Amino acid sequence: MNVRAIFVDMDGTLLKASNCISRRNMQAIYGLINQGVHVFLATGRHYEVTAPYHKELGLRTPMICLNGAAIHHEETGIITEMKTVRLNEERFHHLTAESLYNVIIHTANGLYCKETNEEIDYWTKVGRIPPRYIGDLRQANYQDVLKYSVRTGEPSPQISALFKKEAEVVDWNDGFELLAPNVSKWSAIKSLLTEFRIRPDEVVAIGDGPNDIEMLRHVGTGVAMGNASAKVKASADFVTGHHENDGLAEFIEQYLLQPYKSNAI
Repeated sequence: MNVRAIFVDMDGTLLKASNCISRRNMQAIYGLINQGVHVFLATGRHYEVTAPYHKELGLRTPMICLNGAAIHHEETGIITEMKTVRLNEERFHHLTAESLYNVIIHTANGLYCKETNEEIDYWTKVGRIPPRYIGDLRQANYQDVLKYSVRTGEPSPQISALFKKEAEVVDWNDGFELLAPNVSKWSAIKSLLTEFRIRPDEVVAIGDGPNDIEMLRHVGTGVAMGNASAKVKASADFVTGHHENDGLAEFIEQYLLQPYKSNAI
């Protein structure tokens, strides 16, 4: 494979369930970097809980965050490109405020949520920035929304479908996310490929979630994790191992790392 760049999802791909990068995954990524391959993180996470892993890996590439709604500079963390989503707020809150759903609103200026939970507590611990607001979101003063996340606790395509005329919808097993129309990890990748002068056929993308489907379909080589759903696997060219078994490293070692060549005669 003539690969110049790889875009790596984080949760369920780079990271184990413990939110750690295994030594094997780290070594595989170092091997790619040493070959001159551009390694990018492409995640649904917000910047504050992406940057520590970016730093741990020693990456010097921009970060794709919030499913492509924001691209952050590799050194300063400043947003270099963002796509805000505009919903009918009154209608959105009418559908979600009185329910048991948790709602998380990611903005360019921080996080707003209906209630906190274990995941948000983890974000606060890692990112060192607590939510700007916790409570009735009808009373919150927020703007420049990049992603709405509605946690219903179960698949909710009937509810998410109500927003398809005004937003890009990503359905999950525990709810759904809303982005600006036509925003995805792939839309952000296209922007970076133009900047880096890399062709899509020179790119590998690897992920496990419904927010990875577009990038897996459109890059030269799409790789689904063994823990991905059947729909995600069907969108990929390859299926590698489970994220708990270093499926990321498994693919890199087998297909991307060049064997060591001795200079000895």
